[in-house]
Amino acid sequence: MLALDVLAVVLTVRASPAAPPLAAFAISADAFGNWWTQAGNVVRHPLDYLAPFGLLPITLFGVFVLATAIPLHRALAAPPSAAGQTPEQLV
Repeated sequence: MLALDVLAVVLTVRASPAAPPLAAFAISADAFGNWWTQAGNVVRHPLDYLAPFGLLPITLFGVFVLATAIPLHRALAAPPSAAGQTPEQLV
């Protein structure tokens, strides 16, 4: 799974349209795995997991990545805008 995280970062740095869907998949799998392993403890002691480390930050980051994946993918997949280009660059 670590390889997917690294690949998602590399593709994001290169502004590849494949980066957002891959990052969404990777963070979903990471969050699911963490919640799966901690489910019993969360049910027994739910307030213990409202900490600035552990499940709370990965869940919030996962929501952020999932919420921005589609708009970012669309922006990266769109052709370059003609705005800000001189007429010579458009030819």
